[in-house]
Amino acid sequence: MPNPRRVEILAFPDVQLLDVAGPLQVFATANDIAAAGARPLPYAPAVVGPAASVTSTAGLALAAEPLPPARAPLHTLVVAGGRGVDAVSEDAALVAWVRCRAETAFRTASVCSGAFVLAAAGLLDGRCAVTHWGRCAQFAKRFPQVRLDPDPIFVRDGPVWTSAGVTAGIDLALALVEDDLGRAAALAVARQLVVFLKRPGGQAQFSTLLALQEAGRFERLHAWIAENLRADLSLGALAEQAAMSARSFSRHYRQATGRTPARAVEEIRVEAARRLLEQGAPVARAATQCGFGSEETMRRGFLRVIGTGPRAYRERFAGRSA
Repeated sequence: MPNPRRVEILAFPDVQLLDVAGPLQVFATANDIAAAGARPLPYAPAVVGPAASVTSTAGLALAAEPLPPARAPLHTLVVAGGRGVDAVSEDAALVAWVRCRAETAFRTASVCSGAFVLAAAGLLDGRCAVTHWGRCAQFAKRFPQVRLDPDPIFVRDGPVWTSAGVTAGIDLALALVEDDLGRAAALAVARQLVVFLKRPGGQAQFSTLLALQEAGRFERLHAWIAENLRADLSLGALAEQAAMSARSFSRHYRQATGRTPARAVEEIRVEAARRLLEQGAPVARAATQCGFGSEETMRRGFLRVIGTGPRAYRERFAGRSA
């Protein structure tokens, strides 16, 4: 009977609770499913930390095992994020432990701002990585040697995996399970956890509509656009919907969102088309339903917004949802 894979999740004072609990539950659920099928448990997950009890930013204390010897056998090291990463990344002894532990581990991962700890340990030098979108500017300034990509849900570069904010840790853990046990096992875990969409790593951290929420003045307009993608969404039509003159609307909209109205419409249409393509919709149908008018227009929009064409996007992501 094979030994279960030892997975350690590093927690510390002011850790983000879901950064620990999310991945931990994914590995535990993989064990539950294996046990129900009378199969060997695939994982031996554990929360480890510098103290026997660490208090998360949510106020809940987490019991933690002592830090194991740096060279003890290990399959996966996961470093959580949270406000406490700033102190951890300045703790020379703990950073050295992470560095040595990663050298022993088969693979190393971070959730959210846990990437700061991996970077402080030198584990991300020259690698592509991601962290929470709200800390990307700070990360890029502090660690210029890391090739930061602020967009994806998670990134794999060799044996090192990094993920975006909070719930992306669940997506990361599901990807780790898929890497170990196969796609069917990962989807079974996703279904058990009622994770309706197992998001591929290349998908964006947050949607266009979420990003546009900062422009609260036009929130209703954005909702209307999303519900009327096949309608006339010209500057004049949008200005009329916003009860403004075209000139005034164009000026105020750009000030509020940093985008032209035409660019925002294109981004919202591309996002809607991406969802359809991920579900397996033909490119032509996605182009029609999302108001592009033609496949060529949609292709140009995809290239401008996400840097790849709709057919390539569909080939990569179609059918990869749980």
